[in-house]
Amino acid sequence: MPYTADNWPITAALLQFPHELPGGGTMQDADPQHWVDVFREVRDAGFRDVDLFDGWLRPGDLSATRLDELAAATQEAGVGAPAISAIRRSVIDAEHADENLAYSHRTLEAAARLGCEVVSFGLHQPLTAEQQKQLWFWTVEGHKDPLGDDEVRRTAVSRLRELGQHAAELGLLVSLEMYEDTFLGTGESAVRMVQDIDLPNVGLNPDLGNLVRLHRPIEDIHELIRTTMPYANYWHVKNYLRDENVAGGLYATMPAPLETGVISYREAVRVALAHGFQGIICAEHYGGDGLSVSATNQEFLRRRILPQTEDYALGTPLVAQGRQTPTPLS
Repeated sequence: MPYTADNWPITAALLQFPHELPGGGTMQDADPQHWVDVFREVRDAGFRDVDLFDGWLRPGDLSATRLDELAAATQEAGVGAPAISAIRRSVIDAEHADENLAYSHRTLEAAARLGCEVVSFGLHQPLTAEQQKQLWFWTVEGHKDPLGDDEVRRTAVSRLRELGQHAAELGLLVSLEMYEDTFLGTGESAVRMVQDIDLPNVGLNPDLGNLVRLHRPIEDIHELIRTTMPYANYWHVKNYLRDENVAGGLYATMPAPLETGVISYREAVRVALAHGFQGIICAEHYGGDGLSVSATNQEFLRRRILPQTEDYALGTPLVAQGRQTPTPLS
């Protein structure tokens, strides 16, 4: 049965919640009551579900006992946890590729134990020291994949396919997060990565905001939507104001609620639905009271954008996971 606005699974990103505890230690070794407190805050903001963002807590590095405690914490707080976003653990990192690949496999195992549906991976790497000094880290260029190196790209395809195969054995989806200057850094390159991996449970996390916020020329947003939405199986949504002075070479962006930024989520959702998208959505926002803005974004999606009834067209569904089969790029 297709989702409607009321029952569409929308998770809260945990970007605003720190990994470190105020009195020392981290969420990794915290008493489960700390987890419950965070989940209750998210629930009180209006969310029924959370994305277990691993910048807050790394499920892949928890023991089986601690994973059971984490599951119990979500139940006590009254939230679901259908997704994990594993961030900045590139499987082609020049120094940590093997370690990151092993961590990614552990994250899949943790997701299965927790009853998740999808794990989002990417090829972006840790923020540089210079990026960490900025108010908005994306105003300074970070790591860049060797985009002309076919051997490295083949390694990325192979290792991400390995994760996809493991996920399939566990009954999970893998979603690949788009991010600038990586092999998932443009609409076309991201789609070709999914095509080359060629597994029905591996799709795109078309995080449009990651590309729109750059302080430099970007690809056409409408074309980006057209290219990527047919491959979406999970979706981080956020938006940005954007100003361009092309003649002067000046570009500026800052976070904005979904309905006021330069990305039309009315358009993006319409295209996604036309291609059968039935994936979980994750509401994100950087800066300030990001949880409240994310809650506003959820309300906007449910009241204005997502279908109010089941009477809307879906694309041709995949046999596995109910996802659609996209048309390959020409």
